[in-house]
Amino acid sequence: MWRSGSEPVTARSDLKLRFLLSVLFVPFFALCTAGFAVWAALASPHGAPSSGTLVVFAGGCGVLTLVAAADLWVVVRRRRTEL
Repeated sequence: MWRSGSEPVTARSDLKLRFLLSVLFVPFFALCTAGFAVWAALASPHGAPSSGTLVVFAGGCGVLTLVAAADLWVVVRRRRTEL
């Protein structure tokens, strides 16, 4: 693999920061998912944000919840093996 020479050979990600961000954002995105889903269920058909838009937001937040949870799992697994 070609290297540009500007990156260190032993570069590693900051697991503590990734752990902190994942711990903060998993519940945040989960609450946003639930909030948008409830809002979409209670929205009127002719409301300002349509229920379809709210469903898309809920789906997007659900995907972000899964990504943050997967990153948390990876970080916890790596910290157990490296420390």
